[in-house]
Amino acid sequence: MAAITLSHVGKAYKQYASRWGRLLEWLVPSTTARHTLKWILSDISFEVAPGEAVGIIGMNGAGKSTLLKMIVGTTIPSKGAISLKGSVAALLELGMGFHPDCTGRENAVMAAQLLGLDAEQIKNLMPQIQAFAEIGEYFDLPVRVYSSGMQVRLAFSVATARAPEVLIIDEALSVGDAYFQHKSFQRIRDLRKQGTTLLLVSHDKVAIQSICDRVILLDQGFVAMEGEPETVFNFYNALIARHGKSTVQQTVLANGGVQTTSGDGRASLIEVSLQNSVGEHLETVEVGQAVSLLLTLTCHQELKDLVVGYVIKDRFGQEMFGTNTAYLNFPLRYVPAEKILTLAFDFVAQLGEGHYSITVALHSEKSHLIDNYQWKDLALVFAVVNRSHPSFVGSAYLPPVVRLES
Repeated sequence: MAAITLSHVGKAYKQYASRWGRLLEWLVPSTTARHTLKWILSDISFEVAPGEAVGIIGMNGAGKSTLLKMIVGTTIPSKGAISLKGSVAALLELGMGFHPDCTGRENAVMAAQLLGLDAEQIKNLMPQIQAFAEIGEYFDLPVRVYSSGMQVRLAFSVATARAPEVLIIDEALSVGDAYFQHKSFQRIRDLRKQGTTLLLVSHDKVAIQSICDRVILLDQGFVAMEGEPETVFNFYNALIARHGKSTVQQTVLANGGVQTTSGDGRASLIEVSLQNSVGEHLETVEVGQAVSLLLTLTCHQELKDLVVGYVIKDRFGQEMFGTNTAYLNFPLRYVPAEKILTLAFDFVAQLGEGHYSITVALHSEKSHLIDNYQWKDLALVFAVVNRSHPSFVGSAYLPPVVRLES
């Protein structure tokens, strides 16, 4: 049985032409409605299995926070049904309802009571809550003197002091410092190992890809896509840049991967290849091998500004390295129509063993968000093997020299 089930859920807010319309509708409810409905979310349906981690992404205004508020019950859906199984801990807004005049300890007690803990459980967990929050003497000072980061520390520490069956987090951790974010995500990973179901809203692509089994993309109030994290993020990246005549297309490749291609078509790739020092095409690269990435492209109309870039990703879709001709101060100006260009990017593959993919982007300025001519994920896939270097772990090859100083 699913831990979280949403069936045709929607949320709308009433909009009135004036405050008098609201008053008249309230005083004389039997008359014609004086409002229109603004739908924030429409017909949302999905399930989250027990122990599964699901990320929810989307642009600002897509309805992510509203969706989580409906799931935990702080907002009532306008239509549809929501089912939630098990104990729930939610971190939706900064402070989690803390009273500013109460101390951190007092607020921790009240928050723990709301989570269903009894007095004895709270007493036993309080040292752990205080230690994890790491706010020192502020723990016994009023919350009104806390910084936003300190409030997050305390709220997260309370919410996760005891492993909940369902944990729901909405961007709150983005407020904290880098150290606490790392610490918090490690606790989330530990909770996942204990079987906690996770629903996470975040703009942190790396965090979602490293934690979540599945990602749901919201766009304009609907579920635009649902599936494996890298595929959904690639599609989301294309949606961010959509405007004008830009199109988004997804193709299932022979190896089962889903390739996302977007852009307005003013320029396009012809060929992408990885070559060794004598021009041989490579599918497998040695750790530390010198290689050349060759990108052949054509412009279908004159372009005043052309930027060519690439990103190397690991098998989880996490970015290992990316650059472009703008970053490298290699300008391409006034490229004529039907011109065919081949650019070679020479580098040493200081990568760990594993499978990698290359995303290629053709655009103007430093980002594809202004003029996206073409963006192609999985433009090339290659493997890295280690046959001649000492064994090591990780995605980066950074060989040290060891010295004995004393």
